[in-house]
Amino acid sequence: MPFEDYHQLTFTRRDHGVLLITIDRPDKYNAADEELHGELARVWREVSADPATRVAVITGAGKAFSAGGDLAMVERMAGDYDRVQHMLREMSDLVYNIVDCDKPIVSAINGVAVGAGVVVALLADIAIAAEDAKLGDGHVKLGVAAGDHAAIIWPLLAGMAKARYYLLTGDMLTGAEAERLGMVAKALPRDQVLDEALRVADRLATGSQQAIRLTKRALNNWLRAAGPTFDQSAAYEMLTFLGPDVVEGYTALREKREPRFPSAAD
Repeated sequence: MPFEDYHQLTFTRRDHGVLLITIDRPDKYNAADEELHGELARVWREVSADPATRVAVITGAGKAFSAGGDLAMVERMAGDYDRVQHMLREMSDLVYNIVDCDKPIVSAINGVAVGAGVVVALLADIAIAAEDAKLGDGHVKLGVAAGDHAAIIWPLLAGMAKARYYLLTGDMLTGAEAERLGMVAKALPRDQVLDEALRVADRLATGSQQAIRLTKRALNNWLRAAGPTFDQSAAYEMLTFLGPDVVEGYTALREKREPRFPSAAD
């Protein structure tokens, strides 16, 4: 079993080579700490290499898909060059391993998806969201640049005007709004999301495997072409983790108040 060493992702094999992956940290709304972030980054290489898997479906346990980065992890990273350097490599692996995975990936976005969660949710080949799910990239609200996936995919899905708006403000949008903007393929009532994702996965798993995989590979050249933009944005995010604004950002989150960023002081 190639997936036996995972602790925060669980795996269920279904008919036709469909592999259901569940982000399984429901007590923390599936927020990504260092261990989960690492598992999300490397799992796609193993999905790609696993001969028993034709299609992967990923969803979250409980009420959330993934509530982004664990705040304690953010605090540990701030100002720590070695941790920041490691995260830069790992966040790049997360994005490029999804893009380069030979097998189709379907995301069943059953609840809130931010941070690392929205990376997986939106970079999946087919994204199906709950109408009331909350999606967003709130990096700027934390005091760091939006770097972990946004520059490579948001302008392509939503257009530059909407990408600029949501990434510069950090505002959230619902699954229904995401469907309207073209960021997800479908938005459905929450209790139908996983069933529909599995239905789509079965269709992909019983279709021509070479045709489907090569079509994915060709389409993802749009993302590979944006690779230099993503690489720059990732470096900018990690640079801002070494500055003072992120300290105020996570402190404000802890204290449940609006941040007063040093860079915006009068």
